[in-house]
Amino acid sequence: MIKGLHFKQEREKLDNLEKNRHYISWPVLALMAFVTVIGFDDIIYNFKNQGMGVITSWILMLFLYVIPYSLMVGQLGSIFNQEGGGLSSWIRGTNGEFLGYFTAWTYWAASIPYVVDTANSVVIGLGWAIEGSGKFQDTMSNGQFALWTLLVFVVFIMVQSRFKRSLELLSSIGGIAMFGMTVLFVIMALSSLGLGGHIATQPMNLSAIVPKFDLKYLTTVGLLIYAVNGCELIAPFVTKMKNPRREFPKSMLMLVIMTAFLTIFGSFALGIFFDAHHLPNDLKMNGSYYAFQALGQQYHVGNLFMYLFAWTEVVYLAALLSVLLDAMTRMLISDTGRRYMPQFLRKTNRAGLPINGYLLTCLLSGFILFLGIFLPEMNDVFNWLLNLNGIISPGVTCWIFYAFMRVRKNPKQYPSEYVFIKNNRLAWWIGLWALIITAIATVFGIAPQDVAEFSPIWWHELVINIGAIIVLIGLGAVLPVITKREEKYGVAFSKSQCFTMLLLTITTMILSVIVGSTKLVERNLIVVGIIVCGFVVVYLVGKRRPQ
Repeated sequence: MIKGLHFKQEREKLDNLEKNRHYISWPVLALMAFVTVIGFDDIIYNFKNQGMGVITSWILMLFLYVIPYSLMVGQLGSIFNQEGGGLSSWIRGTNGEFLGYFTAWTYWAASIPYVVDTANSVVIGLGWAIEGSGKFQDTMSNGQFALWTLLVFVVFIMVQSRFKRSLELLSSIGGIAMFGMTVLFVIMALSSLGLGGHIATQPMNLSAIVPKFDLKYLTTVGLLIYAVNGCELIAPFVTKMKNPRREFPKSMLMLVIMTAFLTIFGSFALGIFFDAHHLPNDLKMNGSYYAFQALGQQYHVGNLFMYLFAWTEVVYLAALLSVLLDAMTRMLISDTGRRYMPQFLRKTNRAGLPINGYLLTCLLSGFILFLGIFLPEMNDVFNWLLNLNGIISPGVTCWIFYAFMRVRKNPKQYPSEYVFIKNNRLAWWIGLWALIITAIATVFGIAPQDVAEFSPIWWHELVINIGAIIVLIGLGAVLPVITKREEKYGVAFSKSQCFTMLLLTITTMILSVIVGSTKLVERNLIVVGIIVCGFVVVYLVGKRRPQ
């Protein structure tokens, strides 16, 4: 009798806790995913690549890629909810510790071009917000552009350590405001047709929205995937829903509907103001501002909409950059642990900040900027950095589908509250389909875009694409070796070795800049040779036992 009464009381407590527990509703989760997945700039970038044909590409992507991708993420997040639902924990749970570390590294490495691109966009946004035109960046050389970007890095690394929470809130508000501006643009652009506006893209018919499926098209698919990925960031919240099995698919359906509205109608709206057959060369860099300028002219309010967008963009990107610089570094240092990450990178200051991790982020960001300064114009630098995201980001997304395939191959070992497709064999094949599509997009994305095929600049961009990938991904394989040196010798490198390697690195960069600024036809090969020789010498110095 006493046991029965005690059980009844405990049951009532559990029921009360269940009633008071805070759940995330499916519309809220859909909005959270929406903010991470698509933005106005993503629509601009892909409109530049494919013109009006991108409408068909968006439809195909939504039904053949986004829906299965988001639902797979939901199941993985449900399975590994105790580990935070991060991508590296999914791989660690299915493939072991080292592959989990390497996934964390590649995810972090993929963020480097993204934060560099974000810093560039901050500089460009400030120019438009202050000058009201693209004059600011037009007067800068590539070197000045790189210096401004590095200055932005240093400033925001300092700022985020003091105002991190405020910046996280600011980036969330700015993100919602950015999507609000995007929806405003789409609605007002379509409404302008009823006020006597005309469509700039002619002829506007069915053939205009069908892309040409050729080699060039394949090179642009990676940027489409880059535009719609990021859904894995909401995976940890799947288990915070009251009924994930029933509510999560609703969230993803809402996400797809909202994404479809913005991408399809957004691309059509751009076709109202821009002739898709003759697009400005700098559309990727300045297209968002051009679009809101055109909208203001259509409604006879001058640059009002452009200024609203420019300041929204600056505030959002500045806050986002500060949070990213902190979050990505902390994630890498804390998630990989002591086994593979060198002690000097895990070292923190009195405030608990991984200062050497920040330094590594800045050095690799500087390396990416260094590769870009040999391109002819600043617009080329911006486009190249953006397209680099279209290579590395889809490559990292492959890990998601690989983890999902492993889970569905051993379903009893990985129970889940939410399951995407009950038939394990069918689910495995869908995972393989997504993996193959993403891998193909990654490989073809290495081919340069926005420049004439097989021209000197095309070959130059191909070389620096491959170089950037080797350094960013390859360094992840080097760090465990450095960790072993620390364990064996107490320190990885002596002070004299560190000084020598730093001096050699600086010398290599200076020589490359001098040669790269000349008019030599063979300068690209010479620069590559200098960099390779520099790496070899640094490697030989670092290989020696620390004294």
